[in-house]
Formats: sequence, structure tokens, C-alpha cells
Amino acid sequence: MVRGGTAAHLDHAEECLLGRERELAEVAGWLEADDGPRLVLLRGERGVGRSASLRALAGRLRAAGGAALSLTCVPGDAERWLLLAWRLVSALEEHRAATVRQRTSGNPAAEALTAVEQGDPAAMADALTAALSQQVPVVVLVDDAQHADAGSLAVLGGLAVEGLISPVRLVVTAVEQPAAVAAVTALGGKGWARSLTLAPLEPEQVAEAVARRLRAVPDPDLARRVHHLSQGIPGAVDTVLTGWAEQGAIRVADGHAFLGPNAPDPVPSDGDRFVTALRALGEPCWTVASALSVLWPLGQVAEEITAALTGLSAEDVAAGLDTLAGAGVVRRVPAREAAPAGWAFRVPLTAHAVAARLGPLHRRRLAAAAVEALWARYDAGTKPVLLEGVDPGTYLPDRIADAGPAVDRERAVADLTAAAERAHPGYDGPATLRRLRAAHRLTEDPAGRELAWLRYALTAFATGDLPIARTATEKILRNPAEYLTTPMLQDAVSVLVAATAAGEDWTRLSRMTSARWWKRFLLPAPVALSGQVLALCLVERWREVLELLDRTEPVWTADPHGRAILDWARTTALEMLGRADRRRGELPRLDMPGLPPDTVYSLTVAQTERLLGEGELAGAVELLSTRGLAPEALPGTSAFLMLYLRGRWDEALTLARRMLATDRAFTAAPSHHLLPSRTAGIMLARGRTTSARRLLESVRGRQEGPLQHHLDHVEAEVLRTLGDPDAAEEVLRRGLDAARERGYVHGTAELWASLTEVCLETGRAEEAARCLRRLEEADERLRTGRTRLLCLLTSARVLREEDPRAARLRLREAVELARERGQPFETAVTLTAAVAQDAAPETALGEAYELFGATRAALWRFHTRTAMRAAGLAVPGRRQATEENEHLLATLITEGLTNRQISAVLRLSEDAVANRLTRLFTRTGLRSRTEVVTAVLTGTLSREPGR
Repeated sequence: MVRGGTAAHLDHAEECLLGRERELAEVAGWLEADDGPRLVLLRGERGVGRSASLRALAGRLRAAGGAALSLTCVPGDAERWLLLAWRLVSALEEHRAATVRQRTSGNPAAEALTAVEQGDPAAMADALTAALSQQVPVVVLVDDAQHADAGSLAVLGGLAVEGLISPVRLVVTAVEQPAAVAAVTALGGKGWARSLTLAPLEPEQVAEAVARRLRAVPDPDLARRVHHLSQGIPGAVDTVLTGWAEQGAIRVADGHAFLGPNAPDPVPSDGDRFVTALRALGEPCWTVASALSVLWPLGQVAEEITAALTGLSAEDVAAGLDTLAGAGVVRRVPAREAAPAGWAFRVPLTAHAVAARLGPLHRRRLAAAAVEALWARYDAGTKPVLLEGVDPGTYLPDRIADAGPAVDRERAVADLTAAAERAHPGYDGPATLRRLRAAHRLTEDPAGRELAWLRYALTAFATGDLPIARTATEKILRNPAEYLTTPMLQDAVSVLVAATAAGEDWTRLSRMTSARWWKRFLLPAPVALSGQVLALCLVERWREVLELLDRTEPVWTADPHGRAILDWARTTALEMLGRADRRRGELPRLDMPGLPPDTVYSLTVAQTERLLGEGELAGAVELLSTRGLAPEALPGTSAFLMLYLRGRWDEALTLARRMLATDRAFTAAPSHHLLPSRTAGIMLARGRTTSARRLLESVRGRQEGPLQHHLDHVEAEVLRTLGDPDAAEEVLRRGLDAARERGYVHGTAELWASLTEVCLETGRAEEAARCLRRLEEADERLRTGRTRLLCLLTSARVLREEDPRAARLRLREAVELARERGQPFETAVTLTAAVAQDAAPETALGEAYELFGATRAALWRFHTRTAMRAAGLAVPGRRQATEENEHLLATLITEGLTNRQISAVLRLSEDAVANRLTRLFTRTGLRSRTEVVTAVLTGTLSREPGR
């Protein structure tokens, strides 16, 4: 897993059958059977995988030592009488001559050529029968027989092959379009033939196909969107994935694929099979399809509007639709459940391809007609019902945005604004931005235009479109209109600063910490001050935050909105510096009149996130309850931290992957690196040491960026796990030095606790005692439950030899505190520490074992299992324990660890590791580390036991 993921690359190493393995095996079985069909007809709509299946079948036959001859029919072949039959005879005779010198009666190739010249089907039938009667085993594969000439198809259909004893077999494919391939379809009805129709893939098959192409597990939203656009047609799946891959829109993180933020549907190229097939139909089909690409949800009305706008007669439109349906481009949708009848594109991707090729004027006219039709329904008191469950609340604003000034401006703006307010920007960002921009263009009132632009800027930031957010807010701030209130300007300033930080432009953000930088804008003093303070917070210059706020207190305390934000900034700075003088969890002055609900929400989330970052789950839950917010209302990083502390690690990891892959993992200080650091912690607890280090390396920024001591702590834990305490100490001291330079106390307790343990492990008791004192100082200044628990656990280790009784007392207090805090992983770690120093009964290991199992902390569960056996305790689920051991070992191999490193991680001798590897190979049948890695990556060993 890396920050921002990596761009997905399609797997072209081998042709993917995309869910056709079962059909391929069935056809191969028919061909291998002595009494099998002489001809196999593979049918299916365009792009369903006929040609790919034929190529795979040819490869399979040749790999087994058989002979396969491939022929392909192309457009224009239908005009050449008996062409396919002649090609069949020629191919069979050429193969016979090259294989064995077998005498045949007559000369089939010459006879076939004569038959072509004379246009004699009967003579061609004789020549083909003679060619088929050869005793050389061969399979002839004929692709796209819908393009073949009618004479050849008639010859094939009239052959009397029942009496022929011959190892020759034919496999023919054709697009399943009744009007075009009636003669081919008839072949499948012969007694000596077998027909098989390739159906579109089911959603789960599409997800599997996407996984194979991307070599990554697709996010459910990605898989659903691919299935919707393709309707399960493999060729369309390939077009969609290729388009997104070329855009760099698919991002991969930790072996999981996600669609990037605001990724538009891909537009197929002019050479795409669906586009070329539609183009080949000519007029009026292209004109009708163009209109239908915009109007189809309207049902029957779409036909009337198409005729009115294109100048085609109703008969021409109907004929065009019939032709499109016969070609498999559109399908008839019957009326049902009050929904109208109409036409829909068979593959939505085709509709998108056609719509993308509309000229702006044509699109505007079509969209305006659709808008007027829907408005007329509303005016008549009837709620419009569209085809295929299309929501008028989505379709109408999109058409309004297309129509622009061609419809009533005032009504258009009202509808666009209402739609934008209903939409969730995280799920429909591009559409919402497009609607807001259209509303801004259509608004004639100056005040309304400014408000629309501000809403556009704020939404751009919410959807993750940082360049638009920065550009839009700077435009507002350069010449702020008198219609914008101080709170509105402060929102714009906040977005500008946050978008700059989220884009990791630390140099520019550093300039924003200067009052001089803000003088370029004509802003009220409190607004400019809030921008400067927020910039200082985001670069974590907390001392300067306090100094600036103290100097300017009369400026910012008069305005409720600014006061709430800057009072929060001061509280945060005090806590980061270990100088908190407020009751923990309090949000400053949120009951002030005039404070917008959005500000209350933002400040509540900020304080909740800080509590979660400090490990104070109960305090965060209480705060949300006090403010009337459900945990489900939390944004990304806050939701992740909540899941992490609650031990719901699978859900947390899924959310983290999505945020990291789609560039939405940025969080303001002091929580900036919490998501990657906690994610790496989960990976480490599951034995994924290399993955954890790779993630940490990917998120380390430049020197002027945020403090990275959260990353330093996890990196040190990885190094300790791998048996390198010296390197771990170096990393820990680096983090502590950086924190000291910035005056940071927040987040240093974990560093001091780890450093104390490293000193104990390396036999430096006096240095460990000094580190413990620093940890206790941090606890005294921060006063959180987490720092108190760290003090109790760490001091117990220091006192273990010199004062065992005092150590046990502290551990018992630690167990009591951990149970009170109610965090599964933390409680389990505390229990194992207490048992190790006789401060808790050995049976507590069983409780810790179950808690580690709930989080699937495989490495901790392994060590706890070892401790239970050493204590003479029965480990529940012997078979599951064996499977867990093997899966953990396979995971460590997949992470690229050597036997020596594995011995350090598992705390076993290298001989013991070698023995475990031997047992793993024996039980699984795998023969090497490479095969173990392949098995894990392909899923054979990927599912952890107990899931």
C-alpha cells in the first residue's frame, strides 16, 4: 500500500477469457468425444467473448498436440459468392498435404475453385464433402460467420455428413442478431451440430474478471460501475477498464483497486467495436441513436422529440430504431409498474460513446427539449416516471446543465441548486460540480452568482478536486463582493488553506503563515487573521499560533464565527504543547448566537478526531453524543480511527485503502499521519512487516511538511519486530528530536515508551529509567488515559527486577484501566503483559487470545498461543490454530522475509522455522517460496482462518 495508490495496469500477459472457462471446457469436451458433434456453433451478442473463446480454444487444442485451423470472416465477405466454402476446402487440403500424403478421390481444392468460378453450390458441396472426408484430425475454427456469404452457409447447412467417418470438426461463431445470421443460426439446428449461446457475465463474474485484469481485488463500487456500463459484456468490460487505465483513473493500494475521485466514464475510441458497428449502420440509425443517447429515459416521448428535432419522419425514426434493435444496439423496454415503454441502449457504454460525440448545439437542443417535457409534467401535477428506474432528480438537473440558457434561467437555477444540495459530494462529485457551475453561469443576480460560486468552491474541496477548490476560492478572495458575509469569507479562506495543505504545497502554505501574504486580498481583519492562524496550525508551528492569537485577541473575539474557529486553534495549540488548561473534550463557545451549523459540525469533528488520535475512544463517543452526532456521520479519517480503536480492523483497513488510493487521506494537524501510521500498525500486527514499511516510506514527506513522529513510532516497532533494536532506537530518537524542535509533547508518549523498552532489551537499565522519567513527564502534561496506560505498562517493565511487587501493582492498575477504556487490542496487549509478570492469572491469556482473534492480529495471536502452551493451557481449535500458523508463515514469506528475519518475528530458532517451512510445503504440495507467494497472491492461501 502506498500513498495515493499506484496507477493500475491491465494484465495483457495472457488473454483473459473473462468468465468463459466453463463454456470453453464444455466445447472442448464435445470436440474430444468420438461421438461428438461435427459442428459447434458459438453464438452471442457483440463483445460477449466469442472470438476470445475461439482463440483460447485454438491455444488449448494446439497445446494438447492437436491441429487447429483458424479462419475469420470480415465485412464484405457476404458479397463474394461461396467464398467461405472455398476457404474451408483450401485450408483442409493444405493441412492434409502438409501433414500426410493421403490420396483422395479427385482434387477437392481444384473442384472448389471451379465451383466458385461457375457459382455452382452443388459442385462446392461435393468438394467440401471430399475435403471433410480426410482422415487427418483437425478442428477448423471459423470466426464471425455473420459476415459470410449466403451460398457458403447454404452449402454447409445442406451437407450430408452423418455418414462420414472423419475426425474433422468445425467450430463456428456468429453474432446473435436474428436478422443478420438466420442462415448461421440454422446450422445449430442440424442433428450433427451443437449450439451454445454465450450469455453476459453476472455481477460476481464481472468482479472476478476485473480482478484478473487488474491483478487486484476490485472495490465493490468499482465492480458495480463496470458491470453497469458493460452490462456484463466482456468486450465492454475491456473497453471500460482500458479507458480508465489510460486515464490513470484506477488506483491500486495494498492489492485492492479503486476508482479515483471524480473519474468520468471512459469514452470509447472511434475504433472501438461498439462504435464502429453503430457507424456501419449508417443513417438514419446514427442520427436516431444520437438523439436517443440524451432522450432515452423519457420513453415513448423520446421518439416524438427525435422526429421533431432531427427533421426525420416518425416512420424514419421507427425504422431506425428497428434497425438498431436488430443490430443489438438498443432494446425495447416494455411498460411496467406505471413506467412508460420505450427504448434503451443494450450497453450503457454505447450511449455514453454516442453522447460524447454530440456537438454542443445539438446537445443543447436535445437537453432543452427533455427539460421542457419534464417541466410540463411537473406543471401538470404529475411526477415524471422515467425508464429503467432513472431518477428525475438526477436526470433533470443534468439536462438543465446541458441546456444552459436555452431554458428558463430562474427555474433552471432553482432546480440545479436544489439538486446540488441533495447530492452527496463524495459519491457524485463531478455531477454536483457541473450543476453548480451551470447554476453560476445562469444566475443573473450578482449576489446569487457569488453565492453559487462559493458553493462551487466548497463542493470542489469536499469532492477532492483540489485545483478547482484553490482556483475558485482565490477568485472569490481577490475581489470579495459585498454580498459575502464574514463567515462566508472565512469558509473560503479555510478551503484555500486546507486545499493547499491537502495538495502538499508546503512552501506555499508556509508563505500563508505571514500576514503580508494575506494583504494581497481585500479581506476583513478577522478573516485574514483566521487564514494566517490556520496556515500556522497546518504547518504545526504551535508556539507561533499562541503568540499571534494573544497579540490579536481584540481582533478575533468580536465575531462569533471567527472566535469559535480561533479559540479552537488556541486550545489545540495548548494541547499539542502539553499546556492544556481546559477540560478535555470541551468545544469552545459553540452555543454562541449566529454560529452556523456547518461550523459547529466541523469543530465537533475536529475535536472528536483529536480525541480518537489520542486513543480516547470513550471521550470521543461522549462528545458525539453530546453534540447529537452519530459515529456514522464522521468523515473518513475520523471514521477510520473510530473503527481502529473499536477493534473493527477489517473495516478500518478497507476504508484506509480507499482513502489512500483515491488521494483522500489528508487530515489536518495534529492528525495528519494517523491514518497511515495506524494502518501500518494493523499490517504489522498481522505479520505484514514489509507492507507496513512500504506504506510508511510512501507517506514520508519533505522536511517542511507535518511532523512525522507517529510514523517514526510505527517504523521503530517494525524494526524491533524484525530484531533490529539499534535501528529502532535511531528512528525513535529522530522522532523525539523533531518533536522537541517544534515544542511538541502530544504524541511523544508512545515514542518514550518504546525507547524505554529498547533500552531494557539492550541491557541499559539506567538509560531506560531516564526515558521512563520523560514518559512520566509527558503523561503529567498530557493527562490522557492512553499516556497513563503507557506509563503503567512501561514502568512495570522497568521495575520488574528491582521491585516485582510494585511492578505487579502497576500492571493490575493497567488491566483495570484498559478494561475501563474498552479497546480490544489495547486490552489484549495489557493482559499479556500482566500475565508475563504474574500480575494476572494465566487464564487471562485465553481472553487476550480471543481479543487478538477478533482483530485478526495474527502475529500477537501466535505469540499468545505460544505463551498459553508454555503455561500448560489448552489452545482452543487445534485445526484452526494449525491453519493460522501456516497462514502467518506464508504471509511472512510473501513479505519477502528471510529465515533469519522470520525467526526474529516469530521468536523461534532458525531450525524451528526451517521445520515449519518443510511441514508447510508437505501439507500444501507447494515446492518453493515462489509458489507460496503465488498461492497467497492468487487466493489459494489468502483467506485467513476463522473468517
